[in-house]
Amino acid sequence: MPIARGYAATDASSPLKPFTFERREPNDDDVVIDIKFAGICHSDIHTVRNEWKNAVYPIVPGHEIAGIVTAVGSNVTKFKVGDRVGVGCFVDSCVGCAARDVDNEQYMPGLVQTYNSVEADGKTATQGGYSDMIVVKEGYVLSIPDNLPLDASAPLLCAGITLYSPLAHWNAGPGKKVAIVGMGGLGHMGVKIGSAMGADITVLSQSLSKKEDGLKLGAKEYYATSDASTFEKLAGTFDLILCTVSAEIDWNAYLGLLKVNGTMVLLGVPENAIPVHAFSVIPARRSLAGSMIGSIKETQEMLDFCGKHNIVSEIETINISQVNEAYERVLKSDVRYRFVIDIASLAA
Repeated sequence: MPIARGYAATDASSPLKPFTFERREPNDDDVVIDIKFAGICHSDIHTVRNEWKNAVYPIVPGHEIAGIVTAVGSNVTKFKVGDRVGVGCFVDSCVGCAARDVDNEQYMPGLVQTYNSVEADGKTATQGGYSDMIVVKEGYVLSIPDNLPLDASAPLLCAGITLYSPLAHWNAGPGKKVAIVGMGGLGHMGVKIGSAMGADITVLSQSLSKKEDGLKLGAKEYYATSDASTFEKLAGTFDLILCTVSAEIDWNAYLGLLKVNGTMVLLGVPENAIPVHAFSVIPARRSLAGSMIGSIKETQEMLDFCGKHNIVSEIETINISQVNEAYERVLKSDVRYRFVIDIASLAA
């Protein structure tokens, strides 16, 4: 079996450390990928610290993967050695379904996550992109446009699709007023993608410290939510609000910023339940919804869209030995706007 090297969490409280492990043998429909870069997602931190109470150790995190194909199975037709590819949040889907739902597979039972999951055989643990290679079924490998740099493309595989999917589903575009709550790793991608779609983008952030960045990346307006007058001034303004934060904010206040028939979509996951009053939605027929990543089909559409518009993440590249420090900085919002691990640093 192929031997991979990476960094892993062995329990909820210890730092990630070097880890050597076996990948599964490639099958006829598999693609073998030399991982070049891996983005750090906040969900990596939630998982390795068992904050969602589902961790199975050891865990090699990472579901924002960009690399180069080094081998393909005999039945693979879409990829060849040398191709620039990505792997996102899952590596198989609908394993118990009669047919794959290419449009909604991320919501179907049997989703096999890129790490901290079990493959369709029911026994092989998946391990993620903080490592030097991975074996993935052809149907779950994505093509990265040639004009996009691999390092800054890696976060598109989670942060990018997490924002693209609701923007596309709720028809963001010309004439639509869209608010992005939070100007972080997710939020800044919403600003870039939403503005490229032609929507009128406003950022709602706790402070104005990133206002210059937000406007430069495509936002038309930028407001501080710590200022109570923001909610008075913007009442009834937006067609769509995308909430990227996991902090426990008052959703009722943000629902009040929607127009009649407006929708607020939750992308971040707060630790505790947040109460929503019926009168926050009933009088204006507002909706509170959720969205989770995107299908492989939609993720490829997103990558092609980003290629067309030259959209990538704003990144800070680090060596893998800095991953534990990077985690602490993510928790302090001390990154603009996504950490990406240079996997070549594993050899150092």
